[in-house]
Amino acid sequence: MLKLEAYNNHVFVPYALSFAHVHVISVQQPNICTICLSFSYISPVRWHHLSQNSFYTTSTSMASSLASLVFKVHRREPELIKPAKPTPHEFKLLSDIDDQEGLRFHIPVIQFYRHNPSVQGKDPVKIIREAIAKTLVSYYPFAGRLREGDNRKLMVECTGEGILFIEADADVTLEQFGDALQPPFPCLEELIFDVPGSSGVLNCPLLLIQVTRLKCGGFIFGLRLNHTMSDATGIVQFMAAVGEMARGATAPSVPAVWERHVLNARNPPRVTCIHREYEEVADTKGTIIPLDDMAHRSFFFGPSEISALRKLIPPHLSRCSTFEILTACLWKCRTIALQPDPTEEMRIICLVNAREKFNPPLPTGYYGNGFAFPVAVATAGELSEKPFGYALELVRKAKAEVTEEYMRSVASLMVTKGRPHFTVVRAYLVSDLRNAGFEVVDFGWGNAIYGGAAKGGVGAIPGVASFYIPFKNKKGENGIVVPFCLPAPAMERFVEELDGMLKGQLQSGQTHSKFIASSL
Repeated sequence: MLKLEAYNNHVFVPYALSFAHVHVISVQQPNICTICLSFSYISPVRWHHLSQNSFYTTSTSMASSLASLVFKVHRREPELIKPAKPTPHEFKLLSDIDDQEGLRFHIPVIQFYRHNPSVQGKDPVKIIREAIAKTLVSYYPFAGRLREGDNRKLMVECTGEGILFIEADADVTLEQFGDALQPPFPCLEELIFDVPGSSGVLNCPLLLIQVTRLKCGGFIFGLRLNHTMSDATGIVQFMAAVGEMARGATAPSVPAVWERHVLNARNPPRVTCIHREYEEVADTKGTIIPLDDMAHRSFFFGPSEISALRKLIPPHLSRCSTFEILTACLWKCRTIALQPDPTEEMRIICLVNAREKFNPPLPTGYYGNGFAFPVAVATAGELSEKPFGYALELVRKAKAEVTEEYMRSVASLMVTKGRPHFTVVRAYLVSDLRNAGFEVVDFGWGNAIYGGAAKGGVGAIPGVASFYIPFKNKKGENGIVVPFCLPAPAMERFVEELDGMLKGQLQSGQTHSKFIASSL
């Protein structure tokens, strides 16, 4: 790894080095965020080939600007925000979907907001801090702490202790982040600061929120959530409520609904479905991706890329959704890039929102976890060698498995099997955030210019997960940005495979957008 020193806010980069991946090093005093980049050498001939290949289009201007982006973040001491009014002191059980091992971690969310002249002179920190306190009156379990009972059952003790809140200022503008604002974000650790001792699952704050004012008048809203409490739909509901209170409402427009019992196991528990997502799979060949030498990139899929992939679909699958098509594409390309043994089983786990699968549906305002982890399984050889439609059909069938009965069966499995983690060996997980609504959360400054997942990955497991995030590129095209994480050599192979899949279709006369939106 090469550490680049910054002089007068410039970083000097050796010739013919490629941005393979980024390591952020944060200096606590005086909170100067510097970027440490790891590089792999590319010969001038190879670099010329890549630069001439229009399908491998890196955002070089963005990479350059972020490489030299050095800014200071000054944080106040963390504080606890309590509900604005007294709330009940009670114990509330989580559901048997909530407390599975695979959700026992903290997940980061980040929102970027521009300066808004209509609220000139108003302080986002003050407004959001007060709005959180008011919102916690309705969402008071967030102000409590998790405890664990018999059979690893999780519950919230509603203590009213509060959530962690950090006030911060950064001497940087939104413009300095570049035209394409999506993961990986420089200095993320400074924008969602991990307060020492706060990141445990039990007996720790369930939410951490940091509001960082920017030099341009905009601000960054960073949030870290204990995932056992809520999924994307649930936390967006909470954030939207904070936004409503910040804009002057006296109560959230959508009442907060706990009712976690609706997703509990039957009595007695009955596992009635096959759940290969929770199989115990031995990692006999060390295929869990190591943390070291990881490359992080975001890929943008616009209308032309999705159209190109649709040309690969056999007629009987012509009604497949964009999610299914993109998921099959990434699963196939990722498998080829990792070069596993052809006989090894590879897994794709699709997060499926199950709220509407129930009869009646889960109540409006329910903010617990309401999704499943259905899985498709195929050998690496089959995925690599068979046509695109093979992977697509497997993805579609896995999604269709999720029903009310399936969810009841999962809850029963959790109770009878000790609340296991979903299988991560040779697995890849995708979560569709396009309709979650992060980007429309409004604290009074308008919609976020980016809102959603702060990075890929699941808990402490690197390289396993990607999120589908709605995004508008600098051409004004609406599309999907997908943060991706792979070992550096595999990332290069992944790009080439994706290039090959799209290239022939795009050359039929369409003009394509930059499908690689960010390369660091």
